[in-house]
Amino acid sequence: MQFQRTPDERFERLSGFPYTPQYFRDGELRMAYIDESTGDGSEVFLCLHGEPTWSYLYRKMIPELLNYTTDSKQTLSRRVIAPDFYGFGRSDKPAKDETYNFDFHRNALLRLIEHLNLTNITLVVQDWGGLIGLTLPMTDPSRFKRLIIMNTTIATGGGRSQDILDWIAYASPTPTPDIADLMAKIGHHLSEDEARGYEAPFPDDSYKGGVRRFPQMIMLDENMPGVETLKQSRLFYGESDVFEQQDVVIVCGVQDRLLGRPAMKGLAGVFKHGCYYAEIEEASHFVQEWGDRVVKLAIQVFENGGNIDGVQQMQPE
Repeated sequence: MQFQRTPDERFERLSGFPYTPQYFRDGELRMAYIDESTGDGSEVFLCLHGEPTWSYLYRKMIPELLNYTTDSKQTLSRRVIAPDFYGFGRSDKPAKDETYNFDFHRNALLRLIEHLNLTNITLVVQDWGGLIGLTLPMTDPSRFKRLIIMNTTIATGGGRSQDILDWIAYASPTPTPDIADLMAKIGHHLSEDEARGYEAPFPDDSYKGGVRRFPQMIMLDENMPGVETLKQSRLFYGESDVFEQQDVVIVCGVQDRLLGRPAMKGLAGVFKHGCYYAEIEEASHFVQEWGDRVVKLAIQVFENGGNIDGVQQMQPE
């Protein structure tokens, strides 16, 4: 397989992202991931990004996931794993756009989880990180404990809003727009430092095959790849006792035109035992940019449950 590898110097001196990458040798390809821990790291947070970002998106969440607790006497033993999908971040970028498909990305994540032997996982997802990531627990439920879900969906091929069609048309062509422009299209405008960070993996358009392909992979009808797997995962959550209500936290960025309040409230009704649901009014599609608030809401739910200001307890539909 032909692929490109972004030069390391592109990632030097990124603001707010001091983490040293680790690498998983996966056949011909190399997948990058951040691996940070406190204590023995027995409590794992697996953080999955989406389009058109990379693990840099989690720079505001990683320190909070490692350190935040509502109990000052608690000794923390946490580990944060934040991989870059192939085609993104420091991971290798196959040269042919058609290489990138739902199973290609999903199977790579399953191999990473097995390689690292991750257990006691809190899965943290957004955008394609959710579309793909939320199908992982049904493969081996014993590895997973909790979910933190930001703007995403479990797509089953129904419906095609004009906003979605406009996004596909804007993000798919060659040459592909700058990453800052793509993010602005979904309502999030970047500072100069942030734009440099998000653009770092892509020296030129030839590196952006993965960026072009995710919009083309959006499930507009039931015959598209990935739909059957997503249908199975929706059934899994509706029937499974793996996740109790206190194990599932959904945080919605309200300003998102693609996957905002209607999509997220719909997703909240999928889980057999319900979930906890919160909104960040000013947040866009990229909710991780408000990540410190997301983590604090989630940890409050996980550690205390019950009634929490600004958080609703949702029941299944």
